[in-house]
Amino acid sequence: MKTLYGIQYLRAIAALAVVLFHAAERSGENFAIGAAGVDVFFVVSGFIMMVISHNRQQTPASFLRERILRIVPSYWIVTSIMVFGGALGLFPNLVLDLPHLIGSYFFLPVPSPNGGALWPLLVQGWTLNYEMFFYLAFAATLLLPEGRRLAALALLFGLLVATGLMIDAPGEPLLFYTQPILLEFLAGAVIGRLWLGGQVPRTETGLMLIAGAVLAFAAIYLTNMDFSTAICAPLAIALVLGVLALEKGEALPPLPGLAYLGDASYSIYLWHTLAISVVLKIGLALSLPAPLIAWIGALAGTLLGILCYEGLERPLQHFIKHRRLVIRRPRRQPAE
Repeated sequence: MKTLYGIQYLRAIAALAVVLFHAAERSGENFAIGAAGVDVFFVVSGFIMMVISHNRQQTPASFLRERILRIVPSYWIVTSIMVFGGALGLFPNLVLDLPHLIGSYFFLPVPSPNGGALWPLLVQGWTLNYEMFFYLAFAATLLLPEGRRLAALALLFGLLVATGLMIDAPGEPLLFYTQPILLEFLAGAVIGRLWLGGQVPRTETGLMLIAGAVLAFAAIYLTNMDFSTAICAPLAIALVLGVLALEKGEALPPLPGLAYLGDASYSIYLWHTLAISVVLKIGLALSLPAPLIAWIGALAGTLLGILCYEGLERPLQHFIKHRRLVIRRPRRQPAE
C-alpha cells in the first residue's frame, strides 16, 4: 500500500486532539471535543484494514500476527511501566488487581478497581481493546472471498449493535462489544471499498465535506454542546472521506511535519499521559495557571511520544521486521 499522506495527516490531527483533550481535562480546562480524535482513528482504522488486505493472499493467522506485532510490543512496555510505577507507589491513586491486570495486557474489557469502568491500566488503551476486536472480526472475514467480506463485517457489527440496543447491562463486557462505535470501523471499511473502486467524491465535494466537519466540530466546542458517537461518527466519516477526495485529486499540500507526526501518532497516543501527569504535578506545585499547564502538558506529551517513537517504536519495529525476513529467508543448500 503506497503512503496516503491524507491518512497520515488525519492520524496526526487525531492524536494531537486526544493529547489536548487529556491535557485540558487533567488541568481543569475544557477541550472535550478532542476526544473525537478517537472517532477519526476508528474510521481510519477500518479504511486501512480494507485497503491493505486488497488482493493479498493472507490468512487470518498471518493478518493477526502482523497486527499483534505492530500494536502489542509498545503497548505492553507502557503498561509494564504503569504496573511497576504502581507497585513502587509512584501512582498513588492506582489500584492493582490481578483480573484487571490480565485484562490490561490481553485487551479484555475488565472492570477497573479504580472506579469500575471498562478501561485498562493505561486508560487510553480502551480504544485498543476495540481495535483488537476489530482485527479479530476482520481476520475472520478473510476466510471469505474478497467480495463478501464487507457484507459479512456489516452483518456482524449490525447484529452486535442491535443487540446492544436491546440489553441493559451497564459495565458488563457484553455491552462493551455492542456499542455503536463499532460502526465507525465498519464505515471506514466501506470508505476503503469506495477508494479501491475509485468511487470517492470529487475534490470540490471533498472540500465541502472537510469544511462541514471542521465547522461542526468547532461549533460543538464553542457551544459546549454534549456530543456522542451519534454526532461525532458522521463528522469523522465526512472528514476522512473529504481528505481522501483531496488525495485522489492530488490537491493535498505537502506537509512533511504533519506526515511525520502521523508516523509517530501511535507512540504519541500511548505515552502522552505520562508526561501530562508529571507536568500537572509540577504546574500545581508552582501555582501555574491552568491553561498554561494544559498547553505545556500537551507539548510535553507530544514530545515524549516523538522520543519514544524514535527511541523505541521505530527500532523495535525494525528489529521485528528484520527477524521475520531472516526467518523467512530460505537456507542455502550445502554444495555437493
